[in-house]
Amino acid sequence: MSAFDPETWHAPIDQQLWTFIDDHRAMLASCLDELTEEEARVSLVPSLTTLLGLVKHATFVERVWFDEAVTCRSRAEIGIPDTVDESFLLTDEDTIAAAQAAYAAALADSRANVAGLGLDDIVTGNRRGPLPLRFVLIHVLRELAQHAGHADILREQVLAARDEA
Repeated sequence: MSAFDPETWHAPIDQQLWTFIDDHRAMLASCLDELTEEEARVSLVPSLTTLLGLVKHATFVERVWFDEAVTCRSRAEIGIPDTVDESFLLTDEDTIAAAQAAYAAALADSRANVAGLGLDDIVTGNRRGPLPLRFVLIHVLRELAQHAGHADILREQVLAARDEA
């Protein structure tokens, strides 16, 4: 189901939120499709943002909000960086296939970790303190939408550069 399917328009709000989140997850997951490893790593802005870095960061986002916040496991236990900036850093082991596989695994874990929780259930593992799942979903939706937009623009630039070559 897509956010623009008529059945979504009248669905319960929790279903609508998850549908929008899943749409943005899919956009981020596909931003690396058909790119070379070099294209995925190209830096087009002064920040650490690259297409590969965005997918790696989206994996971090999933782990922070749907693992750390829900399960109360530490970032060290989860195996993720301590800071947001570190989540964009690329190593030699970071490839398109590895990033897409890590993201897919994080999404599956996210779904399992929140299974059975309702919008008003409180998650207690976030560094900000206890939060209702409703806030977590809205925050994740906002963040994924922002990064999907970044990815769309960067991908457009990468493909334009390819056409010019």
